[in-house]
Amino acid sequence: MGVGVSGWRLARAVAGTGQLGVVSGTALDVTLARRLQQGDPGGHLRRALARFPVPEIAERVLARYFVTGGAVDDRPYRPVPRLGLRRGQAADELAVVANFAEVLLAKEGHDGLIGVNYLEKIQMATPAAVYGAMLAGVDYVLMGAGIPAEIPRLLDDLAAQRDAEISVTVAGGETSHTVGLDPVTLLGRSFAPLARPRLLAIVSSHILAAYLARSAVTRPYGFVIESPAAGGHSAPPRGRVRLDEAGEPVYGPRDEVDLGKVAGLGLPFWLAGGYGTPDGLVSALETGAAGIQVGSAFALCRESGLDDELRRRLLRDAADGALEVRNDPQASPAGFPFKVAQVAGTLSDAGVYAERPRLCDLGHLRTPYQKPDGGVGYRCPAEPAETYVRKGGRVEETAGRRCLCNGLLAAIGLGQRRPDGYLEPPLLTLGQDTGFLSGLPDDYSAADVVERILQGTGAR
Repeated sequence: MGVGVSGWRLARAVAGTGQLGVVSGTALDVTLARRLQQGDPGGHLRRALARFPVPEIAERVLARYFVTGGAVDDRPYRPVPRLGLRRGQAADELAVVANFAEVLLAKEGHDGLIGVNYLEKIQMATPAAVYGAMLAGVDYVLMGAGIPAEIPRLLDDLAAQRDAEISVTVAGGETSHTVGLDPVTLLGRSFAPLARPRLLAIVSSHILAAYLARSAVTRPYGFVIESPAAGGHSAPPRGRVRLDEAGEPVYGPRDEVDLGKVAGLGLPFWLAGGYGTPDGLVSALETGAAGIQVGSAFALCRESGLDDELRRRLLRDAADGALEVRNDPQASPAGFPFKVAQVAGTLSDAGVYAERPRLCDLGHLRTPYQKPDGGVGYRCPAEPAETYVRKGGRVEETAGRRCLCNGLLAAIGLGQRRPDGYLEPPLLTLGQDTGFLSGLPDDYSAADVVERILQGTGAR
């Protein structure tokens, strides 16, 4: 769920009910660094870092980012290393430590299961992020926004403490590129093999599910089948993209998932996108699904990582029937349609968007491209249009793009303050079906969500 919305508190609360609690693994390096600069209220991150298996690495991260008592409110956050094909030691250390801390905190105080969700699109972050989560004993890895064909091998190698790598797509490039991690080099010593987490591939097509299941090399443990109603990124319609009167992608028969064919693969699957109700669960089980994935209902619960004022605003608007969530085909620099909650004062607001200076200073969604001299550069369609075009991009690709990196961080109270005093505005994502609110208290908990869904279904 975006960045930090499904954080360790929420995942731990869900796992405590006997369900799989999932933390968002996107940009955990930035969230850890900024929370340390806020003074680490409650000391939770420092408690987790004290358990990192190589203390000197955790100490270097703390020395660089921790501010006793928190930085003054008008001071910009210290930057973190940007993603690239050539990963430095400091970048890998921060990513590993951040993912370790998030998963470790999520696993505290219960014997339930914890997963971590990554975007396949952010390939350059994956090896270090996954390894950090595995060091903390993560049980499941969920991967969407792409084709996670190389992730089973990555998990095998990292579990065995071997040098591991995955391919990285470089636009316009003819040379293959990879990014990887050598655990022994990173940690400075050898450790015993790690438990290998199970992989759940998030897909929206039975064809893609069959492709991944055909070989032991690419086969996940199971699938999450997402409908276009699910929050965050969604797959574009197959074939030529058509937009409706509201400017949203039109999905047709070719986009319908044949769940019978998915069930025929013999692997467990879960349904996502509008299933977070008792009837939704019953419907999913009747198709042969093992269960459902729930996002939006948890995004608005008390344990959510959303800024509390924004969370309550979304709840009020949804309860009043005034909340609009658009499947915006242009908002995300990743090129996938992205659900944007229409809330005044956020980046969904045309006026706020127009006033925001275009820049790309975090770069998690920037794309590597091959330069004319054979080197590799990086570009993002949300950066200044002239900069993007100078790097070989097309100007039409910049229209309507939002800076998801900065906007999603602002949504959890970690928005950057610029030297001129400008504060990054938030961007909010949610699923398009808010029917899950029926039967829930006004200000509900994660446990309320689980109890409501299971009520009367006989599910355990």
